Amino acid sequence: MDIEARHEVSVDWKGRPCRNNKHGGMRAAVFVLGIQAFEIMAIAAVGNNLITYVFNEMHFALSKSANIVTNFIGTIFLLSLLGGFLSDSYLGSFWTMLIFGFVELSGFILLSVQAHLPQLKPPKCNMLSAQNICEEAKGFKSNIFFIALYLVALGSGCLKPNMIAHGADQFRKDDPQQSKKLSTYFNTAYFSFCFGELIALTFLVWVQTRSGMDIGFGMSAAAMAFGLVSLVSGIFFYRNKPPQGSIFTPIARVFVAAITKRKQVCPSNPEVIHRGHANPQNHVNSINRSHDSAPCANKIRYTNKLRFLDKACIKTQDHDKESPWRLCTAAQVEQVKSLILVIPIFACTIVFNTVLAQLQTFSVQQGALMDNRLFSGSFKVPPASLQSIPYILMILLVPLYELLFVPFVRGFTGVSSGITPLQRIGVGLFTVTFSMVTAAMVEQKRRESVEPISILWIAPQFLVFGLSEMFTAVGLIEFFYKQSLAGMQSFLTSMTYCSYSFGFYLSSVLVSLINKFTSKPSTRSGWLSDNDLNKDRLDLFYWLLAALSILNFFNYLFWSRWYSTSIQPDAEYVVDTNGEEEQRIAFSKEGANETGTMV
Repeated sequence: MDIEARHEVSVDWKGRPCRNNKHGGMRAAVFVLGIQAFEIMAIAAVGNNLITYVFNEMHFALSKSANIVTNFIGTIFLLSLLGGFLSDSYLGSFWTMLIFGFVELSGFILLSVQAHLPQLKPPKCNMLSAQNICEEAKGFKSNIFFIALYLVALGSGCLKPNMIAHGADQFRKDDPQQSKKLSTYFNTAYFSFCFGELIALTFLVWVQTRSGMDIGFGMSAAAMAFGLVSLVSGIFFYRNKPPQGSIFTPIARVFVAAITKRKQVCPSNPEVIHRGHANPQNHVNSINRSHDSAPCANKIRYTNKLRFLDKACIKTQDHDKESPWRLCTAAQVEQVKSLILVIPIFACTIVFNTVLAQLQTFSVQQGALMDNRLFSGSFKVPPASLQSIPYILMILLVPLYELLFVPFVRGFTGVSSGITPLQRIGVGLFTVTFSMVTAAMVEQKRRESVEPISILWIAPQFLVFGLSEMFTAVGLIEFFYKQSLAGMQSFLTSMTYCSYSFGFYLSSVLVSLINKFTSKPSTRSGWLSDNDLNKDRLDLFYWLLAALSILNFFNYLFWSRWYSTSIQPDAEYVVDTNGEEEQRIAFSKEGANETGTMV
């Protein structure tokens, strides 16, 4: 289907056109926020304490355990691309969430069974004892563990982009009042995410520590079941975007058409550009207009970069006979351009998520070697619960950001969300550097101390990261969602999670490379090659990540500026309710601007 025909079309659960007074809005989005909170509660309780289970009960070496965790979490986020593609192309976001929600639930149940039965685990052994040689999980025991783990990864990965996109779809872009609520929804969604994380990292991790990992995994299964109940409970209120067929076909057409017409001169006259026409087969769109009070229009801004692709929409004399693989619409070309232009922004967030990977692996082990007693020894903090610190901070800061910061800054910037998504991402990328600086200094102090230092020393690195994540994570989700046209919201949102995936994979690569290049010939041990952090040099690894983070920030400044200058402010396409394309484009020819209007 042509991209320009993918308008704001919404139907109810029976495929009937939505009504403004019955469907959508925050009353529908709250059910999506419910499954988001319960799902992140379930997956966070597993992922954030997984290294303890893999190391202590499955008996994998520390560096290998860290890589198992980062690969698992990286796979979750990478599979979000699959979830976004299936949703936009074939299933729709609701059915994608429902199907893969049950896949994730089955994985949690299998993990609980595997952790409960001694026959599915190696014999108990103390991995920190130098006298013991512990048996590593292999064969059938290892296979059961990884099958369960990656069922969870498949389900969670396909769920994540659809939860964000389906919730945002409840607010109509063509309604100015609801469109303004999008930024508020993204902040609310992140608050829901933080609440789920906080419960997971306090109560559920405490249950895992006190009652065993089998009970902990079972609690995750229960949380996932509650999430599915929340999702289904809102079925009568949802605005659903029907799947549009393969989202990659129109993209491929643009490249094929541009290559086919590579010898053509880039258009300087709007009359030679092919404009879109209504899709007579899209009966849902025509029905929907009778119920939506606001006209359905999509504005597509013209970008002045990647002009080679503009050749795909050059009309020839016999253009009426040209196939869709030789002649594309201007809207199709602009969609492909937008996908390419956001790739550098996406790439700049990978190092940020590599830092996140350390807080879920090495920082947990770092806390395990500290004095975790509080209140005169009457209460002990589980090391994995340290990761709740950023979310406690964000539960406090997100409402303040929305209620105080946004209105205050809006008065200076004129931006409805206070600052733009790109500015918000930049603040987070700069701030995360100080998380690693703090972590390196604390680790150095821990190594030099004769007695174990208090576990509270590790809190600042989590606090700084929480502040930076509030800016970067929400800004990135809002940025990608707003770049997408109707029919591609889930896939574009999945790119946000794909950044997490590459960040965790980069962490695994860095650990392996660091061990390779820092190994001494005499001991064959590198910075992170021992099972004992007292012998490793985790502090130097943190300093390396701090240096990479600040370099990445300056790299981001370049690419965000490059992206901003690619948008031509006085040029846009407007797609009206009839599916026709009104094009207002400013073209440059011999140093002068020609403005052409085609209706």
